Amino acid sequence: MRDTLTAVITETVESLIADGRLRLASVPDVHVERPRDPSHGDWSTNVALVSAKSAGMVPRDIAAMLAAELRQRLAGVAEAIEIAGPGFINVRLARDVVADVVTRIRDEGDSFGAGERTGKLVQVEFVSANPVGPLHVGHGRWAALGDSIARILEHAGDDVQREFYVNDAGVQMDIFAASVSARYLELCGVEAEFPEDGYRGTYIIDIAREIFDAEGTCWIEATAENREAHFKEQAYTAVLEHLKRVLSGMGVGFDVWFSERTLHAAGADGVTAIERGIARLREAGYLYEQDGALWFRSTDFGDDKDRVLKKADGSYTYFAADIAYHADKYDRGFDLVIDIWGADHHGYVKRMEAAVAALGHPGKLEVIIGQLVNLFRNGEVVRMSKRTGEMVTFEDLLDEVGVDAARYFFLRRSTDQPVDFDIALAKERSSENPVYYVQYAHARICSILRKASGADTADESVDVAAVAEGIAAGPAELALLGSEPGTLAGEAELGLLRKLAEFPEVVAIAARQRAPHKLATYAEDLAATFHGFYTHCQVVVDDPALRNARLALADASRIVLARALGLLGVTAPERM
Repeated sequence: MRDTLTAVITETVESLIADGRLRLASVPDVHVERPRDPSHGDWSTNVALVSAKSAGMVPRDIAAMLAAELRQRLAGVAEAIEIAGPGFINVRLARDVVADVVTRIRDEGDSFGAGERTGKLVQVEFVSANPVGPLHVGHGRWAALGDSIARILEHAGDDVQREFYVNDAGVQMDIFAASVSARYLELCGVEAEFPEDGYRGTYIIDIAREIFDAEGTCWIEATAENREAHFKEQAYTAVLEHLKRVLSGMGVGFDVWFSERTLHAAGADGVTAIERGIARLREAGYLYEQDGALWFRSTDFGDDKDRVLKKADGSYTYFAADIAYHADKYDRGFDLVIDIWGADHHGYVKRMEAAVAALGHPGKLEVIIGQLVNLFRNGEVVRMSKRTGEMVTFEDLLDEVGVDAARYFFLRRSTDQPVDFDIALAKERSSENPVYYVQYAHARICSILRKASGADTADESVDVAAVAEGIAAGPAELALLGSEPGTLAGEAELGLLRKLAEFPEVVAIAARQRAPHKLATYAEDLAATFHGFYTHCQVVVDDPALRNARLALADASRIVLARALGLLGVTAPERM
């Protein structure tokens, strides 16, 4: 409807310009938005305000001309077109137009609110934790965020690929292997010096014990180099499988697990991906040597200083590998790459954007910084696990609160804000718990549909979708919704219809802004609106026409609630 109104208003402005009543050199951009106050109508435009200065007219006079024309052009679509404030034009749609959203939702199902296919290939790279230990709760937030953004972009029309960058090369892997080796020797009864900067979690002991149980003491006499090389692969594989298992249990899957090691490995031509990436920058004229090191001229692209790619000792920096990795991404044909990084990588963004631009892909990298998660229980900060006495891992949190609550609480806040995660609230089965509140609205609708079928509301054998399909509600029945404006029932029906109609717009905004929290807010608002409708409107009434109309409205609410939750990766239970 936004597109329809925008087109009609644009055509109306063009007509007024053509007949000389509106003196403008060109048609201004027409913006149609929903008013903050629903009592002002369904849609509003400020086109009269933005045109006034150029036209040399008072905004309300322009608004009056436009409103008069629009009343004719939108006859049968708009119930009322009014001027408000200094010159806003508010449009209130006819009831049958508003009620038509029920038919569209029930016809389109999960496709309601979906955008046209864009043909754009988008990569979302997220989590990308070092495979040297368990995921922390921040990784959990980034997992929920990346997966939900991918779901939303797919619904909006993009083709999306999810990728996990496995940091399996570099010093941290050597320290990891040395840590496991030391714990293994201790299990063998051999005194071992533990690395000063080693990994000290109990999971290191668990990995070492698995190796000891499988291979015994045969590695005691091996050189430290050989032992650590062997243990590195064993431990790396164990941790990577653990990461995959935890993420899969959260409902997060990846199309590609990209190994950093492949960037350091020579190809058939004897050249590594890192060397090829550097060669591209050299050919483009963005490299120079100074003090024995090789530098990237990132200041040419707005960075605050140039960056080293190859140190004087001949070793490559992490940044050099990241450049090669992103070059590989664009070689795979992505039109847009979205990277989700931890809060400690904020200072890294500008140099990476500079590198991507230097590689010939300006504007094709978007970096989202995932903010931290603070755990609370009954108002007290939680940092340590009661079970292990160590940091609370993401797996610990999932075990305690469940996947749905974890994902929902991670996604309720904007990505640029830290999350204060209240464990006790996430486990609560009450309306105070936002995910429970939304899921309960869906379950309540399913209960209503079971009741409408004549079955017991708790009967698990009832196919809710099949019951919904049997509800016949055409234009005549749906016209009854909101037919008594001013009454509690009529306003509740209209309020729910209008809230349902907002869903496509919310999805589009969430996709454009990479903002799953917009959907969480919408889901809570829709649940509250439905609960209000249920309070003021008996659904299963004697009048068959009104009964079917309200059942169809409830069913449409069920579909949209499930779709909103699904885009967040949260389930929509049929009973609670």
